[in-house]
Amino acid sequence: MLTTSQAMTQFLTDITVTDYQKTSIISARKDRVTENLTAAFPLTSDLPFSRAILMGSAAKGTIVRPIDDIDVLAVFSNVNDAWSTYRFDSQAFLYRVRRAYSGLSTAQVGARGQAVRIFFQNGGHVDVAPVFSHGNDVYGLPGGDGGWINTAPTVANTWFTQRHAELNYNLAPLVRLLKKWNNSHSKRLQSFHLETVAASTFSSLGSNRQGALVNFFEWAPDHLDIGDPGGQSGTLSNYLGWSGRSEVTKALSSAADRARKARDAEAKGDHAEAKRLWRIVLGSSFPS
Repeated sequence: MLTTSQAMTQFLTDITVTDYQKTSIISARKDRVTENLTAAFPLTSDLPFSRAILMGSAAKGTIVRPIDDIDVLAVFSNVNDAWSTYRFDSQAFLYRVRRAYSGLSTAQVGARGQAVRIFFQNGGHVDVAPVFSHGNDVYGLPGGDGGWINTAPTVANTWFTQRHAELNYNLAPLVRLLKKWNNSHSKRLQSFHLETVAASTFSSLGSNRQGALVNFFEWAPDHLDIGDPGGQSGTLSNYLGWSGRSEVTKALSSAADRARKARDAEAKGDHAEAKRLWRIVLGSSFPS
């Protein structure tokens, strides 16, 4: 029978993408976006495609299995003054990018009107966020209302990578566990928000996953109102509202209570009880 620590290690391995998946799924799908958009928007186009940048959880190393979505930033060049054509109509820009996928893939504009979602026959999808570069790692992203919003995801990614190193490379594994908790309990927190809260909560972080989870659930309520590390999106918790914040606080309190009880059971040698409690916190795929 697995000890609690062995079960936690096994669970973390089970939810972490393999090297093969990084190549055959994540890198391959990003490369497919590059190929399709390069063909549709060559340098001679009035809207030339510049480059694709892997973003989100896949870029940070916090993506979990099974792989669902991959985020790609598609940067378009203003070399032919395309920005002046679309600066007052980001939706036209977004739908033009979508039309490039006609006959190639099943694609739709995402619910927030900011990305083109491309579906794959073998499961999962890629969210392609088309943007114009405004310089200094700031990009113009369709805002969903015809306007634009500024975003600096590469700056935020660099900040997370630095925090991961400062925390002895224990941050990304912890975030993967937290995503399983979030996914198992109504997905109340957006992924970027959860990653940023975790990166901001700890001043030091060891490899004891159980202890780190207890600390996160106890401390996170004081860090929900964290700002965008990219410096563009303001306070990341704004989407929650009063009721959403209340639900998140309750979920964190409940998780903290169970996590403490699991830690105590493990300390007493009752691994069966500890694993039962962690299975409630982290989901039914946690090893028994």
